[in-house]
Amino acid sequence: MNESKSNENAFASSESMASSKLRQPRRRVAQNYLLLWVDTSIDQTNEDYENTLKQIRTITGDVSVFTQRDACIDFLTDTQEDIKSFLVVRNTMFQQIMPLINDIPQLNSVYIFNDVKTLHDQCAKKCDKIKSIHTNIDDLCKALQIDIKQFNQDSIAMSFITENEMDPTENLNQLEPTFMYTQLFKEILLDMQYGEQAIKDFITYCRDHDCMSPKYIDRFEKEYSSQSAIWWYTFPSNIYSMLNYALRSMEADTIINMGFFIHDLHQQIQQLHQQQVHIYHSKPFIVYRGQGLSKAHFEKLEKTEAGLISFNNFLSTSTDQNIALGLAYSASENANMVGILFIMSINPSTKSTPFAYIKEESYFKEEEEILFSMHTVFRVGAIQQMGNENHLYQIELQLTSDDDQQLRVLTNWIREITSGGTGWQRLGDLLLKIGQFDKAKEFYSVLLEQTSDEQEKALYYNQLGFATDNQRDDERAIWYYEKALEIQQKTLPSNNPLLAISYNNIGGVYDNIGEYSKALLFFQKALEI
Repeated sequence: MNESKSNENAFASSESMASSKLRQPRRRVAQNYLLLWVDTSIDQTNEDYENTLKQIRTITGDVSVFTQRDACIDFLTDTQEDIKSFLVVRNTMFQQIMPLINDIPQLNSVYIFNDVKTLHDQCAKKCDKIKSIHTNIDDLCKALQIDIKQFNQDSIAMSFITENEMDPTENLNQLEPTFMYTQLFKEILLDMQYGEQAIKDFITYCRDHDCMSPKYIDRFEKEYSSQSAIWWYTFPSNIYSMLNYALRSMEADTIINMGFFIHDLHQQIQQLHQQQVHIYHSKPFIVYRGQGLSKAHFEKLEKTEAGLISFNNFLSTSTDQNIALGLAYSASENANMVGILFIMSINPSTKSTPFAYIKEESYFKEEEEILFSMHTVFRVGAIQQMGNENHLYQIELQLTSDDDQQLRVLTNWIREITSGGTGWQRLGDLLLKIGQFDKAKEFYSVLLEQTSDEQEKALYYNQLGFATDNQRDDERAIWYYEKALEIQQKTLPSNNPLLAISYNNIGGVYDNIGEYSKALLFFQKALEI
């Protein structure tokens, strides 16, 4: 397969086909899913072919095209496992490629696009990842649109908190980390101010990391404003996919670069909420959400009855029960999933996470969608099986108010353990305090790259040293601590207490590894200050 990687005709973005500017496979992908197309008989100059790709891009924003089987397989296996791919296989290529890719975990599903429907259903059943067979591009696009929407619904990040976990006498450090991340993350964003430079940095990030097609990056650069955040969130340009993935995986680089967008999206929902609140006449109402949960997540949810569930992304719901039920039914057909119909009771007269009816602001004008801001928390009510369907359940949820006593205990505790820091530093401090050292290193590394302030650099090096020290990566910890000390020695008076802390940190690592003479030397320097 290595030969295929060196063949520049093996892989191309649909946006760059005409110019033959070909991209190489990416190992790190900052988005929720990928759409791939493999076809060994591509004619790049064919107008029908380009029109086909143009139609596909209306669904997802971009499609990665391969002209060689091995290049496609290498791409799939090189992508991290939590990024799933939807693969369109052209004509009889499936016979060559399916035996080689059916067990690749990054592959979500396969769609056969044939000029003539000669493939029998029996053949398709041999490969369980073949989802459907099409001879018509319109039918293929419709199938992809439905399945990608289902995938996005099912992959939203959630946290479950049982009644026992909310007991103030319990160790709150045991709470699900994602609940704490997103609660604090939301507060940080609301406190921060963003200017034009933040948008420029995001555009540069998208170009450098191939996050969107060049056409959509250019369009975003020319047209984006804070009042168009909802439109861009719903527009199929990969922004939704990037945001979903970043919040689900707490991927630091993407989160920090998208901070301005998340802030704008929240503020636009908040503004619409204030404009629309009178139309509810203070009367409670119901919205619905259909999706799938893995069996492991469903077991957690069953234990959370009377507890709390938080949706750690922006939350799409519908006023149409049938739409939500259709998504739940579809998810239940997957043997590894449980279909869930959430029935959500909303009291508009209580202060809570803002929500808004977004039909006028959305790219999709036909949908009756109510969008909630990120980290919406509900109390879990009755959990009931629907009819005789073993994999289909309805779950009643009640939107919590900001005055909910148990929720307030949790949020106050999170604020308390991160007090004293500013902005992203608070999130990094939280990660350190709850033992999420890899995530903490990821955040501080990004912050280190972005700052030009010497004191901030010293702080970030020190925090990186603390994280690696706790992981017993002693040599690396000493290196980070020494980098912090080096900056402090250049920028601070010789009697500054921060120098004593750095000397003590380095001495502590040497003490841990048994180099006691070096440890004593640094401890003495700390005591002299």
